[in-house]
Amino acid sequence: MGRYDGKTVFVAGASSGINLAIAREFGLEGARVSIVSRSAEKIASAAADLRAEGVDVVGYDCDVRDHARLEEVFAEAHKRFGPIDVLVSGAAGNFLAPAFKMSANAFKTVVDIDLLGTFNVFHASFEHLRKPGAALIAITAGQAVHPMAFQVHACAAKAGVNMVVKCLALEWGPAGIRVNGISPGPIADTEGMIRLAADPEAEARLKNKLALRDYGTKDDVAKAALYLASEDAHYVTGTILNVDGGNDLGDASANCLP
Repeated sequence: MGRYDGKTVFVAGASSGINLAIAREFGLEGARVSIVSRSAEKIASAAADLRAEGVDVVGYDCDVRDHARLEEVFAEAHKRFGPIDVLVSGAAGNFLAPAFKMSANAFKTVVDIDLLGTFNVFHASFEHLRKPGAALIAITAGQAVHPMAFQVHACAAKAGVNMVVKCLALEWGPAGIRVNGISPGPIADTEGMIRLAADPEAEARLKNKLALRDYGTKDDVAKAALYLASEDAHYVTGTILNVDGGNDLGDASANCLP
């Protein structure tokens, strides 16, 4: 018996990485899972991999910037699996660039994927959510609250995502819908960390700044999602849960222990 037997889970941006790990974790706990990504080929491959592990899953190609397509996908997923119990919005785009060299279109692209995409996913899902009882989770990032050089687009977008979480938690709580966010820190074997710490020296420097002195795993984030979607978190809403090894606390490279 899985903790999510009979539950319906929908994960946006789940062709790889953290979001695919979240979809897998819910599926292995018995949930019926719908996953979406803008690449038809990648989402089909991800769905096939999950089925091979015994997950009851269906994949849809969908760009989260396309609200009309999202409406179609949610209607199809609802018809197949019923009302959505858990919704995870994790589609994101990012790259490193100094602001003065960044084009307006480049800035807009990241904001459209991360911020508009999160709103679109939540908004288009509303009529298909289980009420009361649905749990919504947005995948955000530390850039939402900590300014970073070369990340003006991602910082602006993720700050907006955090406020979408809080505003919808406030508005939709009376319908019995909880809305929370997860802010992952440095997570091993993700595209972001491959870019930011491409060699062993850079990796060691980054780990030395973390309170827990190590990267997290995709499963760490997935397990946080399982908690936020569970009855154990039935009184938790409007919260951004850091899963970051203390990264949010600042530079912990100074050893204060005896």
